Amino acid sequence: MSSLHKSRIADFQDVLKEPTIALEKLRELSFSGIPCEGGLRCLCWKILLNYLPLERSSWTSILAKQRELYSQFLREMIIQPGIAKANMGVSREDVTFEDHPLNPNPDSRWNTYFRDNEVLLQIDKDVRRLYPDISFFQRATEYPCLLILDPQNEFETLRKRVEQTTLKSQTVARNRSGVTNMSSPHKSSAPAPLSEYEVPPSGCEAHWEVVERILFIYAKLNPGIAYVQGMNEIVGPLYYTFATDPDSEWKEHAEADTFFCFTNLMAEIRDNFIKSLDDSQCGITYKMEKVYSTLKDKDMELYLKLQEQNIKPQFFAFRWLMLLLSQEFLLPDVIRIWDSLFADDNRFDFLLLVCCAMLILIREQLLEGDFTTNMRLLQDYPITDVCQILQKAKELQDSK
Repeated sequence: MSSLHKSRIADFQDVLKEPTIALEKLRELSFSGIPCEGGLRCLCWKILLNYLPLERSSWTSILAKQRELYSQFLREMIIQPGIAKANMGVSREDVTFEDHPLNPNPDSRWNTYFRDNEVLLQIDKDVRRLYPDISFFQRATEYPCLLILDPQNEFETLRKRVEQTTLKSQTVARNRSGVTNMSSPHKSSAPAPLSEYEVPPSGCEAHWEVVERILFIYAKLNPGIAYVQGMNEIVGPLYYTFATDPDSEWKEHAEADTFFCFTNLMAEIRDNFIKSLDDSQCGITYKMEKVYSTLKDKDMELYLKLQEQNIKPQFFAFRWLMLLLSQEFLLPDVIRIWDSLFADDNRFDFLLLVCCAMLILIREQLLEGDFTTNMRLLQDYPITDVCQILQKAKELQDSK
């Protein structure tokens, strides 16, 4: 480890040990990348995403309260005794009309269960293929949810619910057809049949199952937006970062901590996922156009070239912005980009500048290329040195 890296770690530790965290100093340090040693990134992200307050003395009580609240969500929204009894073959006399699957009341527990299954099928399809280039999400977690897996409980796991249902996943596809493909050429986009995935032994859970549960609880708590394809790509890097924390005490609670950080992050970007807001000032269309207006201001020649070829921002920037670039780069690079995004006070204005920087850094190729060549470049972005991209984005920001 270089002396410079040791010095950076010491700088973070100095800031984080203060009774009240100096947020501006933490942002300044984090913008240039957070060291992964000692769980620094996990802790910094939790502060930058407003999960942990700046007063250190309140961390223990707040974490305990939030983690217990998440356990309560699990008990109330996944474990459903009435349905479980019916599924387990309980006698007819013990099943009330309210518990009956044919109850026509739209507010009945069974009706809710069937609606949940439609959302769950889409989540399941997406999380099983999360970051297929690494094995992490297919491996078993050291900390499975004992509340769900306890053999004393008569309840089915979400994986069991998916395996048992006969609903067609096509009925719940939520991606916006005709705009762009949500998957990058860097990633495998075709989901493999369920049989091709190794199922962890009884009493174990794969990391993708944990992500599935986080997204399911989020969908239940946010019925206005529920689950939209692409949310899995937002929660994936958060969970990976927290679940690989070298501190076992933090790692044990990665699921609950990820849920609340994801919820806070979605509160900032949820409008991107609501189709009815696409053309509003807070929607994704406005933000895509902002990328081009920024490019026009910074590099008129390149802007005119893209306009001349009728290359619309929807063809590439939709995915870049909506998924916070999580599909354009390998996971370690995504995490490094997110260090800078989370550290910036106007983080999503900075994201627009990152997208603009990505265009400018390949300007020579774009200026020389025809429509097909340029579309290929933008759909499969060639530069892998994300520090170069972030440096260019910072230059654009400072020039404003």
